[in-house]
Amino acid sequence: MDGGKPLSNALTGAEAMVRMLEAYEVDTIFGLCGDTTLPFYDAMARMKPDIDHILTRDERHAGYMADGYARVTGKPGVCEGPSGGGATYILPGVVEANESSIPILAITTDVATTSRGKYPLTELDQVAMFRPLTKWNTSLDNAARLPAMMRTAFRAMTTGTPGAVHLALPFDTQKGAVDAEEIFADKRHTHFPAERAAPETGAIEEAASLLANASRAVIVCGGGPVIAGAYDALAKVARLLDCPVATTVSGQGAIAETDPNALGVVGSNGGAPSTRDVIDGADVVMFVGCRAGSVTTERWRSPPRSATIIHIDSDPMVIGANYDTAVAIAADARLSLDALAAALETKSPEGQGGAALAKKAWEAKLEAFNALAAETDRPIRPEAVIKALMDVLDDDAIIVADPGTPCPYFSAHYRWRKPGRNFITNRAHGALGYALAASMGAHKGRPSVKTVAVMGDGSFGFSCGEFETIVRHNMPITSVVFSNSVFGWIKAGQDSGFGKRYYNVDFSRTNHAAVAAAFGVKTWTVEDPADLPRVLKEATAHAGPTLVDVISQPLHEAAAPVSEWIA
Repeated sequence: MDGGKPLSNALTGAEAMVRMLEAYEVDTIFGLCGDTTLPFYDAMARMKPDIDHILTRDERHAGYMADGYARVTGKPGVCEGPSGGGATYILPGVVEANESSIPILAITTDVATTSRGKYPLTELDQVAMFRPLTKWNTSLDNAARLPAMMRTAFRAMTTGTPGAVHLALPFDTQKGAVDAEEIFADKRHTHFPAERAAPETGAIEEAASLLANASRAVIVCGGGPVIAGAYDALAKVARLLDCPVATTVSGQGAIAETDPNALGVVGSNGGAPSTRDVIDGADVVMFVGCRAGSVTTERWRSPPRSATIIHIDSDPMVIGANYDTAVAIAADARLSLDALAAALETKSPEGQGGAALAKKAWEAKLEAFNALAAETDRPIRPEAVIKALMDVLDDDAIIVADPGTPCPYFSAHYRWRKPGRNFITNRAHGALGYALAASMGAHKGRPSVKTVAVMGDGSFGFSCGEFETIVRHNMPITSVVFSNSVFGWIKAGQDSGFGKRYYNVDFSRTNHAAVAAAFGVKTWTVEDPADLPRVLKEATAHAGPTLVDVISQPLHEAAAPVSEWIA
């Protein structure tokens, strides 16, 4: 109604939602049906938009799929689910994306606004539940305001520091009237990061002077340069200074790890003594798109407090939170590094020998790794799996790793030969069961390359239902399972810090190959490390979904690159 008169060109709220998604160039939605979603699904069925809806088996995995999709495309990911349990199940994917600065739009349908307070089935306060876990969220209680709120959602997701947003879509809103003339999108917000913030000239000049006069500067990159696509600018700054560039686990891909100045991962998860020595010896450390959190800094011990700190981040609240910061640059990583490179060119800094330091650190890491990867131990050493995958995968392959056994080994030892988003792992909250679903989203976003999901058997138990989804869509994803019958990270912590008092961390071995085969996946089980190269080559070359079940060492018995266990 408009001034008491019916709208001549009205859409229903559900139809308007479909049109707004089309306007923002959404081509894929991941989600699960429910009673409160019926009008939206009916609109999708009638309108037949050019949007591929992937029906998942769990709303949690819909969120993880949207996350993986967004990371490889540079476009917001979209997931949806019903009210009640659907809204609670989708939360893990939303909070992981938000804390990882990845924009996903979570749409959860809801009971009618007219039913609130009358104890309808599945009623809960969705806005209150999502408020602390999202960058922005609201309930679309007024159908006429739906297009405007969608524009707000995409603006919030993609500008500043990207993040997750949530929209509750009540049942009656889906049937309410929306003026078709309100259907339009701001195309700037179809990709991220949008409307990048440029750095202050004075801060750039100050940072350039500190770096040019340093004797041993080091750059530490988090996920920010990867999100910003700052690869060329970062490499140029590193060349001008001849300084080492280290990354966090989330920052892998900011620079090719075969680059002469690349130091590899630092920190307690995936770092090595040789790389830690470089950080500890620095007189100037520049954090770029990095929160300088507990893992990266070995609980704020590395770099030492004596180092001069420069910090670049799109979120000003991150800067100075953990280190006394000499220069703060609250701006986009790519724009900041471009400006920094231009400033350094006018100063002609002397080389600091960073390439030589990086080479020495890699030589020490590779010597230890190659020796372990060549061993013929049974159960199989994780290093042997890493080595075999590096030999069979192309440079543009995507690997998605769960926490637990895969994350430290891949972050420490898989050497990425090109910059870009080729490694994905959930470093914000580390929930098990992420890799399989996120690999599906990554495959949908970048179907022309090989995608590999790597998980422990604990994670397999969280996510194996989605093998039906993989088979239904014939996604040629290869899953690799480290099978060791234990929640390995916890047992390793009990081993190193609690007197080997193992409590309630072991479980029965599952025949993962048989489970996946029952869904229609082609599978192998590997117990002899000599078989790994052949099997992984066959599995990754197969045209459909595959799984390789590797009978592997548990973390507490292996040489895991986690400093607290080694110490």
